[in-house]
Amino acid sequence: MTTTQRVKIGIVGLNFGRWIIEDIVNGPAKDYFELAAVCDKDEEKAKSFGEKFGVKVYTDLKDLLADADIPVVGLYTGPVNRAGLLRTILHAGKDVMTTKPFELDPVAAREILKEADKMGRVVHLNSPSPVPREHLLKIQEWRKEYDLGAPVSCYGEVLASYREKPDGTWYDNPELCPAAPIFRLGIYLINDLVHLFGGVSEVQVTSSRLFTERPTPDNAQLGLLFKNNAIGNIYATFCVDDGQCYANSLILHFERGSIQHNIYPVSEVGKSNTSSRLTLVVRKSPEKIHVEDCELTSIGHGYQWDLFHAAVLRTQNIPTPIDDIVQGVEVIAALIRAQRSRATEKV
Repeated sequence: MTTTQRVKIGIVGLNFGRWIIEDIVNGPAKDYFELAAVCDKDEEKAKSFGEKFGVKVYTDLKDLLADADIPVVGLYTGPVNRAGLLRTILHAGKDVMTTKPFELDPVAAREILKEADKMGRVVHLNSPSPVPREHLLKIQEWRKEYDLGAPVSCYGEVLASYREKPDGTWYDNPELCPAAPIFRLGIYLINDLVHLFGGVSEVQVTSSRLFTERPTPDNAQLGLLFKNNAIGNIYATFCVDDGQCYANSLILHFERGSIQHNIYPVSEVGKSNTSSRLTLVVRKSPEKIHVEDCELTSIGHGYQWDLFHAAVLRTQNIPTPIDDIVQGVEVIAALIRAQRSRATEKV
């Protein structure tokens, strides 16, 4: 792909957006997009990034949106009122790449996604991704091939080791960052399980603070009752460093077999973040158990920049998975209520 085929993008929000800039400048997005501008309310921060990368600097979103040379916006502010910001961006004629968690309000989330679809504008995010990830496709293939039957239960976990301090951002606000490890990291597992097991009817949440100096938890688990009566649990923590960080492990039980994703210790530090493994266990006969392994190239929660590029250029129709996104937001909204009430909450 030549440089002339790249699409110019402006990044809004430079706290998390700084990592996206690395994707664009030096990472998997560099063949598809060209960093053209940065935007942040913090003028000093915006100027610093603008000077570092030699791009335009904006401190007001409306000024960036008035720039006709930039057809695409990467929106990396917090999830509060993201639907409102998206509406402003979409009505300015821009396509958008954004991030999880998508929104806090499921009604606002569905409305803006349907509005974008009606307008013919593109909205993609990393989770749920516009096209299901490799491990999700393989799981669904095995379910059909081996006739695994109804989902029964599931367990997911994601581990990390942070020692964070308060910084005045939304990460410090329990209402905006509920059961923080679930909200910040476990959201991938929520979205994966909604895709695999369907909608959720009830949630429960338990959280604690072990090491963090923030007012938000660093250790949390989320109980799920799915609409099909399967039961699930997601555990996420900022407190564990065992070399298996961000593996997004899953154990899935069906009436006639089980599937595991990234249930392993690995021999190399960091390997769990760059490759993954699926294992199927199923009874083939009364006397025989069949075990099948599948190695995948990655855990697959990055941004699908190639697909976003194709969608932006209208060379490929890649619909946004509205139902998967909104069902995940519905779980988050119930999680916020459950954290507040310390009781089971309906979704």
